[in-house]
Amino acid sequence: MKAETLLPLGKLDPGLAQPDAPLDVSTIAREARTVDALGYHGLLMEETKDDPYPVLAVAAHETDSVHIGTSVSIAFARSPFVTAMTAWTMQKLANGRFELGLGSQVGAHIRRRFGLPSHPAGPWMRDYVNAVKSIWRSWQTESRIDFESEHYQLDLTVPLFTPAPIEHPDIPVHIAAVNPYMCGVAAEVADGVRLHPVCSARYIRDFVHPSVEAKRPADAKPFEYCLKPLIASAADDETLEKRVLTARQRLAFYVSTPAYRKPFENAGLLDLAKDMSVLARESRWDEMAALIDDEVLHEWVVVAKYDELAKTLVERYGDVLDRVEVSIPIPTEEDVAILKDVVLELHQHQRT
Repeated sequence: MKAETLLPLGKLDPGLAQPDAPLDVSTIAREARTVDALGYHGLLMEETKDDPYPVLAVAAHETDSVHIGTSVSIAFARSPFVTAMTAWTMQKLANGRFELGLGSQVGAHIRRRFGLPSHPAGPWMRDYVNAVKSIWRSWQTESRIDFESEHYQLDLTVPLFTPAPIEHPDIPVHIAAVNPYMCGVAAEVADGVRLHPVCSARYIRDFVHPSVEAKRPADAKPFEYCLKPLIASAADDETLEKRVLTARQRLAFYVSTPAYRKPFENAGLLDLAKDMSVLARESRWDEMAALIDDEVLHEWVVVAKYDELAKTLVERYGDVLDRVEVSIPIPTEEDVAILKDVVLELHQHQRT
């Protein structure tokens, strides 16, 4: 199982509290070198408060072996050509270590935050990824762009705006997904799926895998299942108890969110999800967390002390995932050594 991490390294989930301070860009180079030295497979950046590409460009320059990738960048906020060119440049900077993770974002954000028209996400994502790959193929083969679909008609090639072929043209694409339809789209056009923390091991096994297997071409190359799970971990019982409470709050927020309802509905929690949505609209956050009982908590949250973290992750996800995002705060050299052991132990397991 490949271990991945986000920047900033070791950042703790705030639960329902005010988020931590913004990313300190002056630490990117140092943290990237640390991630590389720890032996991680992947160093990721998600598009929330910062543009992931400049951050990852710095990380690529400072590292030698770790893969660099977006987890995720918002596809529909950019044209396929813009995304294709950015990824092409990132692949050159990373010397073949770049991976493009794409997410759709909900329609309201596309319309009201990015100021663009929105369409049903699944068919649009299929067209988008195929368009990006068609553009890459035209650059690498030095041929004319010729792509036509429901959403894109691309046939204009101008030498002034056409990048040259590169040494590593096969850029992996991962698609963020929760619902079976988008998982199927990922199976058709991408190299992996990046799953949201609302996807429990049971949901991945019962719904995600079948959705991918039903759509994946028989002759396709290996497909990777990736997850950023909810984790509550600490070195001691007292700190662990506090982090479990934070995770319980975060899970309550996810249960209340209609866009994430499918996994909870499939687990028989539709009534709870509906009740949570009402409480969320009324900002009754403390009541929401109290409704997450221990059975629900442990279905979605990995709870373990540091010395049991890797083992617990493998036991939970070892047969359903290829990659897992994991980190702990590392204020001391002892913590650095603990995290290095966690990464190494995860890498020793492969999905069967």
